[in-house]
Amino acid sequence: MYGSHSGRARASLTTAGAAVGALLLLSGCSSSSPEPPAEAAPVQAPAQQPKAKDPFWVNPESTAAKRAAELRKGGRSGQADLLARIAAQPVAEWIGPDDPEGQARGFTEAAAKADRTAVLVLYNIPHRDCGQYSQGGASDGDAYRGWLDGAVRGIGDRGATVILEPDALPHISDGCTPREHHEERFALLKEAVGRLKALPRTKVYLDAGNPSWVTPADRMEEPLLRAGIDRADGFALNVSNFQTTKASKEYGHRLSQLLGGKHFVIDTSRNGNGPLRAADHEKAWCNPRGRALGEPPTTRTGDDKVDAYLWVKRPGESDGTCKGGPDAGQWWETYALDLARNAR
Repeated sequence: MYGSHSGRARASLTTAGAAVGALLLLSGCSSSSPEPPAEAAPVQAPAQQPKAKDPFWVNPESTAAKRAAELRKGGRSGQADLLARIAAQPVAEWIGPDDPEGQARGFTEAAAKADRTAVLVLYNIPHRDCGQYSQGGASDGDAYRGWLDGAVRGIGDRGATVILEPDALPHISDGCTPREHHEERFALLKEAVGRLKALPRTKVYLDAGNPSWVTPADRMEEPLLRAGIDRADGFALNVSNFQTTKASKEYGHRLSQLLGGKHFVIDTSRNGNGPLRAADHEKAWCNPRGRALGEPPTTRTGDDKVDAYLWVKRPGESDGTCKGGPDAGQWWETYALDLARNAR
């Protein structure tokens, strides 16, 4: 297990609702509401990044944005400025088990209104995370297909970049997922790629782990092929992990060569200081101290095989109940502040 994601499903429902609310506010559809008094002007929400280098949607109602506004209102401007570094960047929205259609529609509609593209993570594969911090997922293959149907309807013809099922393939390669579930998982992922790529404006990247996990990269070739990488736009690396961009590129280029030149994206959300180096450190992937925000999201990577740097993991959300952290996916402000404080 090299990155923990549980709890984002519940958080996404709240965030999706907030996104729709923000959309209505921005579009002036709340005309029946009374005008607020002049002295009650709201704190300015984060702006979208320049589209030419960063076409992805910044959620103005993210937890980081809300907390930054609350801290500033309370006179804690230093901490507010730190959280604003997170709030200013586009971060992926994780689509969980409940109401995938509503979640996907809320995020993609809000992104479209801002003339940007939503970054979504589909994370509900059966037997998810081998019973570890992020255990859960759909009860069986049919339940997953029904859930996927909802997410596909929610995205519709709006722009979306989808990271498909973090850990699902690496956990096959490392032996964590029991063998009896392998064939079903390959089939479900291949179906998901096909369904998503049938949409007119959706890009899909299958998760392929990180450079410290399934090595050498050759071991990921067959799982990706069996999961439908031929129809996908490419693969994603370093989701929820801390490996350097340099190491991720080297691993990605090797894997790309094996896959006929497939492109890839890299999660740079928390890799500013690279991984924890201590070889004997327990669960170095889980809430390691001293980490930092990495390169901001952008499509200008300077590498013709790297489509984008993305913030797939939501900086400030816990990896799990280790090192004093809350449940996986829950906001941990101390950790968020440290990530921003340590950023270069």
